[in-house]
Amino acid sequence: MFVFVCARCDSELTVPLSQVSLPAHARQKYGNGVQLPVLMESGTFAVDPDPWRRPWRMWDEIDPGEAETRGIYAPVYALSDSAPGATVIAPGDVRGTRLIAEKRGGACCGLDGADGPNMACEACDLPVATRVDDCSLWQAVRLSSDAVRRVLVDGAHAAPLSWAELAAKGKNTPPFEPIATWGGGRFGSSHYWSWSPQWEAAAGQALAHLLAASKGQPVKVPGGLTADVFQRVLDALLPAGPPTRRAVLAGPGRPSPDADVDILLVPVHPQTGQTWTPASPTASAYLVPLPLGVWLWLVSPQPYLPVPASGRIPQDVLRDDPLPPRPNYLFRADRGTFLHTLVRLPAVRSPWLRTILANLTQGTSAALF
Repeated sequence: MFVFVCARCDSELTVPLSQVSLPAHARQKYGNGVQLPVLMESGTFAVDPDPWRRPWRMWDEIDPGEAETRGIYAPVYALSDSAPGATVIAPGDVRGTRLIAEKRGGACCGLDGADGPNMACEACDLPVATRVDDCSLWQAVRLSSDAVRRVLVDGAHAAPLSWAELAAKGKNTPPFEPIATWGGGRFGSSHYWSWSPQWEAAAGQALAHLLAASKGQPVKVPGGLTADVFQRVLDALLPAGPPTRRAVLAGPGRPSPDADVDILLVPVHPQTGQTWTPASPTASAYLVPLPLGVWLWLVSPQPYLPVPASGRIPQDVLRDDPLPPRPNYLFRADRGTFLHTLVRLPAVRSPWLRTILANLTQGTSAALF
C-alpha cells in the first residue's frame, strides 16, 4: 500500500491506499443538476494517464504530429496542457489539506476544478490537489502528479484476484438505479429511476471499440440486454447488409467462443486494468473492454420478475406491487466517454470512421446518445 505525501515538505496527505484501474466513468458528466456519488472506493487510488483541466490549447494550435504523440488521432475541440498522471482518490481518504476558497471554479452546486488545484498542503501551503464535487460530476480528489509523490508503507502487496475468483465473487453492476437530484426532482421526488450512469459510460467506451472493430461493416451483438445497449447505435452508424461481423460475450467461466467470431466483449480486471485475453484459436478477434461489473450482469442478468410465494411474502422476495422501477426511455451511451475513447484509437484515422466522427461532432446524433 502507499501513502501520498507533499512533494515540498513530505507531509502525509492520504490514508494508506491500494492501486486499482481507473473507472470507465472517471471523466463522465451526467445529466443536469444530479448528485453523483464518490468515484473511487475508499482505500483505493487510480492514475489518470491523460491531462485534465486547464490550461487548454485549441485544436488549430496543435500540430497533428504532436497530437499523435499524445495518443490523439482525430480532431478535438481542445486539449489540456496540464500535467498528466493525476492520482484519483475518494475525498474521504485525504488528510492534512485545506481548501483554497478562491479556487471555486465555475461550479453551481459544489467544486468543479475549473480553476486548477483547489486544495493545499496544510503544512507548507503548496497546492497539491483538486477536489471535484459539483452536480453532474463524480465526486473525487485528483492529486497533482507534480505536487505529490507516493511512498510505500507496506512492502507486502496482496496479489490481484485471479480471473476465476473475479468471475465467482466479483460484484455486478445493475443497469438501473435511482439518481439523486438537488432540491427535488421529477414529480417532486428527490430521485428518479434511470439507466445507470456507469453503464452509459461503459457503453460509450465499448461502442468506440466496436466501431473500430467493425472495419466499416455491420456488427451483430447478442440479443437481450446486450442488444438493447449496443445494437441500435451500431445499426444507425454502420451500413446494412452482408458481410456482418459477429460479436459475442467472452471471458472467465464462459464457453470458448467459436473460431470464426470477429469481436469479443470481455471484462477488464478492476485491480490491474488488464483486459481478459482468450486462448487460441480466437486470439485474433478484436477485444472490446467492459468494466467487470457490467460484464458480469450481461453474462448473468439478474431477474426482475416476482418470485411466487405462499402465505406472507418474505422480506427478500421480489414483489409485483409496486412494479420494479424501470427507466421509461431507450438506453443511450455516454457521448463524452464515447468521443474521448474514439479519438484515442488509431483506427479513427480511417476515412470511413473519420466521416462517422465528423457527423457525430456536428450534432447529428442527438437521438443516439
